[in-house]
Formats: sequence, C-alpha cells, structure tokens
Amino acid sequence: MDPSSKMSSVRDRLRSGGILCDAVLKVQDAEFPVHKVIMCSCSEYFRALFIRWSKADQRVFDITGTTPAILEAIIKFSYTGSVSVTEDNVKDLMIKADEFNITHIIQVCSRFLEDRLGPDTCIRMWHFSEIYYFTELRFKAYCYILDHFQDVVSTEDFLQLTALELGDLIVRDELNVSRESTVYEAIMKWIRSMLTQRGRHLHSLMSKIRLGLMSTEYTMMNMLSNDLVANDSQCLALVRKASRVQQFLQTHQADIGFRNRLARPRLPAVVLLVAGGWNRAGPTNSMEAYDYQVDRWVDVTDSAEHPRAYHGTAFLHGFLYYIGGFDRVQYFSSVRRFDPDTYVWQEMAPMYSRRCYVSVAVLNGLIYALGGHDGRRRLNSAECYQPQSNQWNRIAPMHDHRSDANCAVLHDKIYICGGFNGSDCLQTAEFYDPQTDQWTRIPDMSSRRSGVGVVTWGNLIYAVGGCDGENRLRSGDVYNLETNSWSAIPPMRTGRSNFGIAVLDNRIFAVGGYDGNGVTGAVESYDRTLNQWSEACDLLIPRSALSCCVVDRFPNMHQYILDRDSLPLCPLVEDEEEEEEDNPDDKPAASCSI
Repeated sequence: MDPSSKMSSVRDRLRSGGILCDAVLKVQDAEFPVHKVIMCSCSEYFRALFIRWSKADQRVFDITGTTPAILEAIIKFSYTGSVSVTEDNVKDLMIKADEFNITHIIQVCSRFLEDRLGPDTCIRMWHFSEIYYFTELRFKAYCYILDHFQDVVSTEDFLQLTALELGDLIVRDELNVSRESTVYEAIMKWIRSMLTQRGRHLHSLMSKIRLGLMSTEYTMMNMLSNDLVANDSQCLALVRKASRVQQFLQTHQADIGFRNRLARPRLPAVVLLVAGGWNRAGPTNSMEAYDYQVDRWVDVTDSAEHPRAYHGTAFLHGFLYYIGGFDRVQYFSSVRRFDPDTYVWQEMAPMYSRRCYVSVAVLNGLIYALGGHDGRRRLNSAECYQPQSNQWNRIAPMHDHRSDANCAVLHDKIYICGGFNGSDCLQTAEFYDPQTDQWTRIPDMSSRRSGVGVVTWGNLIYAVGGCDGENRLRSGDVYNLETNSWSAIPPMRTGRSNFGIAVLDNRIFAVGGYDGNGVTGAVESYDRTLNQWSEACDLLIPRSALSCCVVDRFPNMHQYILDRDSLPLCPLVEDEEEEEEDNPDDKPAASCSI
C-alpha cells in the first residue's frame, strides 16, 4: 500500500470509530462524526460552513436536501478519494457534489452518465444537465442527439422535447440524417402526439428542414397529401418554394447545394480521408477529404509529411496511422501517427518487417499489418500493434505469401483476400482469429485479384476490382459467411487495381487506382439497395497505391469539409434569407444548447 492510501485508510478508520472527530453532520435521522479539517480540505463549502456560517463552538451541522446515503458517499470520498457511483445514486450524488463544489465527484458522475448515453437516455441527460448546468455532460448529450437523431426519434423521450428544443436541433448543420425526409417525419410525429397544443408550430419547424434537397416525388406524395400541410397556407407556400428550388437544382445540375436554408447541405457525420499514393509524377504526400453531403473533395495536405505509396492507414482513438509503404527509394517499416485536430505528426514504434503493398485492419483496439513486400520477397508474416504500449507483436503467419492484398473485419475476425505472391495473382482468401492465433482458408473468389479492394458491409465481405495478371477488373464478389460462398455483384464502371475502398453514407466507394492505362482519379459508389454503381466526384489528384479510411467527427471537422457559407445563394430563396435577417428572434441562439 502506498503512503497516501495508508494515510487515507487511517483517517477513515478514525472517522468510523468517532475518534478525534470535532463535528457531526446530520441529515434526517442519521449522524456522521467527521473531522473539520478533512472536510475543509475536500470542499470550499465545508470551509465556509465551519468557519463563516456557524459559531466557533458549534458541533452539530444540519445538512438538508439530500439523503444519508448520499452524504455518507461524499464523506467517504473526502477521506479516501474514491466514490461508488451507481445508476441509483448518480444524479443525486452529482447534484449534491455540485452544491458542495466537489469537482472530482462531478467529473466521475459525468463520465458515468456519458458512458451510458444512448437513444433512450440522451434527452433525459440533456435536460438534467441543463437544469443543473453541467456543461460537459450537456454538450456530450446534445452532440449524441445530433449524431443519432434517427434513433432518438423512435424513443418516447423524443416527444418530451419542446418546440424550441426541436427547432434548435433540426436547424443545425450538424444534424446527422441520411435524408431530409427523416426530419419531416420526426416533426410530424412530434406534432401529432399533441396536435392541439403543437399544431401552431408546424410552419416554424418545417421552415428549418432542407426542403430543397428532398426529392420532388417525396414532396408530392407525402407532403402535399398531408392534411396538416395542405390546410396551412404558410406551409403550402414553403413547399411551393422548395419545389422551385428542387427543379432549379435538377435543371442546373447543381449537386452541391446552396447556402440558403432550404438547400443548405448538412455536415457529414464522417469523412473519407485519402492519403498518399502514386500520382503521374511519383509518390505523393497529398491528402484529400471527401465530403459526401456535397460530393466534393477538399485538399487537406500537410506539406511537412513525407510522400509515400503502397502503404496502409488506420483510424483509431482519434488518430490516423500511416503504416509501411514505399517512396521510390525505401521500403518502410515505420509508422507515423497524425492528429487531425492539431495537424501534428509523431513517429511511433516501427514494425518488425518492412512492408510495402501491406494490408491493414483495426480489430478490438489493435492495428494489424498483414503481408506485403519487404524489398526482397513477398511476405506471409503478420503483426499487431498495441497503441497503449506503442509495441508491435508478431502473430501467426498466413497460409499464402501476399502483397497487394486487402482485408476487412467481420465478427471479430480479419478476412484477407487476393494479392500477389511473387509469381501469381491470387484467388485465395483466409481469415485470422485472434482468440486462437490461427488462419483458416475460405473458398476462393471467382477471379484472381491483385490490388483488390476489400470491405465489410453489413454481414458480408465485398472484394472488387484488382488485376488478374492481364486485365484490370471491374467485377466484384461478395462473401456470405452463413453459406460460406461467394457470389457476383454488378461490375464497377471503371476497371481498377491498387485503389482505395471504404463504406460511408451506406455505400461502398472505390477511389482512384490504376486503370490499365495510367493512374486515375475516378471515384464511384455502389448502392446495395439499387444494386448499381454510380459516378462520384473525381479526386483532385489522380493516383493509385493510395490508402483511405473513414474518420469520425473531431473538434476541427470544419477544416476537412466544404465550407457551407462559401456556397452560392440560390436566387429562388434569396427573399427567405432576407426574411431571416429581418426576424432574428425567430431563430434559436447558436449557443442556447451547447
């Protein structure tokens, strides 16, 4: 036992035995002997209580507004520095700790509640933290509502929002919804739950929807046929204005929207970062971020970073890791960590092996580097990285030597497909189980695929593109774990190998690569519902041998997306913007909830 723990234990035993105690804290019928000096050292409240708010000879002090259990927990913390937080006591404990100005208990309780944020709890936690002004918890709960709005709408607590609160949420650019119709349907659910009292808020709330970004078909079939909308002249005028915006966008093929409220794209929940690669001049350090809400790429290159290609990337605990690769001279074993919030790079522990054409996966908080080329031979070795200890450890080797392969995670296992063994493009696939440290083969794909793109979507593994030794492929295979078999999906629009691949916005994106004639900047996405590929905005810099990964929201997310205020004004809704400027009181303050 360290000295401080020993002293805390001694002090607490003295308190429990009533030895040398010079005060009694009384709540209801319970009395707790304490030492004034110990309680004063924990809380300014008790210093004021014992020194300024009482007589010098006073021994018994009444504590109101709490229970014996809560007061005992606070006293226990004052002596030991630890507190037991449970579902039953957390809110009462947090409230009293706030009154007593015991910051540490507030922080512990806040983290306890943050860990339990969910669709069914976030609104209650938001309201609770607003009443007692717990700013950090309030911010986390508010952001959770924005990030998980579609799930929150399905809860009973959603109906407890006020009109001002709901309006403040749906007007935000940060509201995460896959389509604007979700917002409209949420408003209708909220209003119809108490139609008499809430019907008057319909126009105010509908004006905050990005109606111009909705489909004409949805507007016609779902909004104009709605009795509440049809009987409200203001709402009808709003829908007619939105319809003109929709037609204007279609006619002018303006797919990035406008900054006016009716056509202002919301912010993406995640962005796709594309890092490095091989452009027409050689290896590059270029980094681009894809804003899927406006289908545009943003240059976020850090000129200080060294160019590299045929590397892997991983996003873990808020950091982007560059793993292995090649710069035309060196084959790297190095690992570089990038903080997207501060733009700071840091050299981390190197791998055991140099790995160019490496496959990288993240599983259970670890980064796995599989196969690759060390400058002399293709590798079947593999290793994993523990960020907390900054150490690499070797794991069992694969059955096949593989460079130019790709991998994905499904059900706590890593599946690796295709690649090149030094003489042949591979058709084989296998998975790694970290519980047993073993590799197991699965059935072969339909084609040999070197430079393949592999990704998990739902409960399926997709393997698309690559080179079969002669041609760059457009075809794709999907692996079903339940049937242990592969089946075909529609071909891509562009045959490609050594490209980036990722899932975002409920689509698979194939990015750049080599098309058989040269590097390409072409990007396309696969929609499983429509079962087809469609074009997306080209990369700013065509490249192959790139690596990409999806990153979550972070504090300076705005630097990785297209600035909404830089978008043009839509001439059809300029009058709406003027109205908003003339009536600022109709909009909730930007800081009212966060």
